[in-house]
Amino acid sequence: MSVNDLSGMPQVLPDNRAGIWRVWFGPLTAVTDAAVVAALVYAASFAYHLGATNLPGIDRSTPELAAMLATLFVFVNLMRGRYQIGNYLSTRGQIGSAFAVWNITMVAFLVLLFLAKIADHYSRAIMVVTYLSGIPVIALSRSAVVRLIAAGSRTGRITAERAFLIGREANIMSFVSRHKPWHMGFAVTDVAFLKSSAEAGTAALAADLAAAVANCRAKRPDAVFIAVPWSDQHTIAACVDAFTNLPVAIHLAPEPIMDRFGNAHIVHTGTLSSLRLTRQPLSAVEIAVKRAFDVVAAAAGIILTLPLLLLIAALIRLDSPGPVLFRQRRYGFNQQAFRIFKFRTMSTTDDGKVVVQAKRNDPRITRLGHWLRRYNLDELPQLLNVLAGDMSLVGPRPHALAHDIEFERKIANYARRHNVKPGITGWAQVNGFRGETDTDEKMAGRVAYDHWYIDNWSFWLDITILLRTVLSKKAFANAR
Repeated sequence: MSVNDLSGMPQVLPDNRAGIWRVWFGPLTAVTDAAVVAALVYAASFAYHLGATNLPGIDRSTPELAAMLATLFVFVNLMRGRYQIGNYLSTRGQIGSAFAVWNITMVAFLVLLFLAKIADHYSRAIMVVTYLSGIPVIALSRSAVVRLIAAGSRTGRITAERAFLIGREANIMSFVSRHKPWHMGFAVTDVAFLKSSAEAGTAALAADLAAAVANCRAKRPDAVFIAVPWSDQHTIAACVDAFTNLPVAIHLAPEPIMDRFGNAHIVHTGTLSSLRLTRQPLSAVEIAVKRAFDVVAAAAGIILTLPLLLLIAALIRLDSPGPVLFRQRRYGFNQQAFRIFKFRTMSTTDDGKVVVQAKRNDPRITRLGHWLRRYNLDELPQLLNVLAGDMSLVGPRPHALAHDIEFERKIANYARRHNVKPGITGWAQVNGFRGETDTDEKMAGRVAYDHWYIDNWSFWLDITILLRTVLSKKAFANAR
């Protein structure tokens, strides 16, 4: 069966230009990186010389500095295996990778200067300007290369690998329709459908495989993808045995369940190898870092805002009868219930099986409560929850138990929000998902942002969210 017989699959057989791209991609990308870094150094030197002397020119050590930084940058990329087409087919993680390589390059350069005792030979100002300007420039250049390669791979002009598919027709059609391998840099050279059934016996399967191996050997692909259900161990083992004698990489096509998990990979623990679909949201080190920051920042926040806290407490007492603090049961990490602290902003303190959310112009909200909710000041007592360990400064906002129980029935994987500690502010809130969630669609949108936060957590993301909570207009949108 030819690749062209598959319905909907474009003609992606690689031509000579695609083969040339595969051979020369690494060297060309390395030369491009070296040129970008060298240009950065020369531009920084020219700008510094012009600013210092009001005359065009460059520092005399510029050629040496450019050569050293360019060489180190290319070397670090080589050591990290970056000069492969497969690394440039998606924009995901590209900026972070480029930033990491650039930092390693500068650290290695400074260590080299120290060990060689030649630090005084180069201008510190030029090095600082080069480093700072390199952060956006290298990220933009890497992004441009990725877009170029991704566009070329979608049209079949650039291929990362030439792939041969084997399996039963239904499984191959499912694999192709789900993943569209030609969009990921694969040129499908041919397809072999296994016609033998499980009841046909070993001889029929061996005949199918013999024909497939002969066809594969003639097409000379880089990789073979076995599209067979993982439960069919007999067929998989037979395919592996048959294709092991060919100079190709052998892949087991993913089961549909893996489509839900973008970071699934093989984990080796001693002699045990397992396919890990998900990991804990935060590692032990990340939990410790986040907790240390929470304790220090929350303690500092309480000390700095103590006069404001006392003033608000006094105003609440004067504004309306009732307690200063509102306490309500909410789910925290791993769905463990705790009592959250807030400044009371309403005339009621619901905490039962039915909790009515605050709405715009809600008559239950006090005069002072409108002002406190508008500027998020009613959340300040939750710094005490952070110190107690029930909450974090940043995380998915906790909801009343009654609302959690309701939405868990309606929204898939809603409870994943509790895989990290809840926060005073969160990714959903700084993106405008704050206030009343009177429709399932609004809550689903908030949950989607919470899940993204869990899957993409970093210390710097927390810092970004905290800054946006104070500075961004979206963080104050939809206040009730």
